[in-house]
Amino acid sequence: MDPVSGLLDPRARGAFILRSVLSAPWSIRIEDRAPLTLVAVVRGSASIGAGSATTELVPGDVAVVRGPAPYTVADSATTAPQVAIGPDQVCRPIPGVTGARPVGPLGLRSWGNDPDGDTVLLTGTYHSPAEISRSLLSALPGLVVLRPGEWDSGLLDHVMDEVDRDLPGQDVVLDRLLDLVLITAVRTWLAKPDAHPPRWYTAQDDPIVGVALSGIHARPDHAWTVASLAAEARCSRALLARRFTELVGVPPMTYLTEWGLSCAADMLLRSDATLETIAREVGYASPFALSAAFKRVRGVSPRTLRSEAAGPDGVHQPVNGRYTR
Repeated sequence: MDPVSGLLDPRARGAFILRSVLSAPWSIRIEDRAPLTLVAVVRGSASIGAGSATTELVPGDVAVVRGPAPYTVADSATTAPQVAIGPDQVCRPIPGVTGARPVGPLGLRSWGNDPDGDTVLLTGTYHSPAEISRSLLSALPGLVVLRPGEWDSGLLDHVMDEVDRDLPGQDVVLDRLLDLVLITAVRTWLAKPDAHPPRWYTAQDDPIVGVALSGIHARPDHAWTVASLAAEARCSRALLARRFTELVGVPPMTYLTEWGLSCAADMLLRSDATLETIAREVGYASPFALSAAFKRVRGVSPRTLRSEAAGPDGVHQPVNGRYTR
């Protein structure tokens, strides 16, 4: 599995998907600390601000916001925030703000201040992206905006068609559609000339290093060495080591270790597989060897990572909240 695919594995499960219908003036401060959120304009317009970046959105635009820093979505950049959305998607009014329309539920997966509002937004929030996507997420700027001519904005129509439905399995359908919108948006951004993708991403196009990366990504359980990677790429060990370090930024074995531990962390967070099973699947001879490497590189043991991520019932699960007052 490559890191881009890893962005959606584990895929969204019960992700927060909401349609907002709003009439000006409105301004929402998002403080839910979610690692990744998509905001799309279906009708009307909006201003979105994340960090020092602020931009206007029109129908068909999609914004990818990388958390956990807060951001603001409003009818205008000059409108002061009226409500704040915190963890678990709980909405609270901001003290001292007057004249704002009351906000609340407007039906199935809908929320806002006016059921006939001229602005319709679609928000999709990922609470727990895959561990193996960390290198990709860290390469994204705080705010990425794609315009209709840059990506397949028609995907939003499919999501909107499904948001109103309440059929068996509907949450799964919406999760998969959200995944499709996200991966399309991220791949589109990575291909832009002004993007700054991670070095391993651009290195995949190299005829030598790309082969080595594909092998590492596809078979983390294999006992790779510089020699076997060089044989895979049909070049000398010296050439592979030099070119890999030059393009990726770290030597092959360092990347192999980081990738294997990221895969292990992903399995710890998304499954109840034993350490013995995880160790075998990422190329370690024993749970002890995996634990030692994990703690040395990441500063925490696999058991600690899993226990800290577990909920009250001991199972790691994403939060599935709704905007409430």
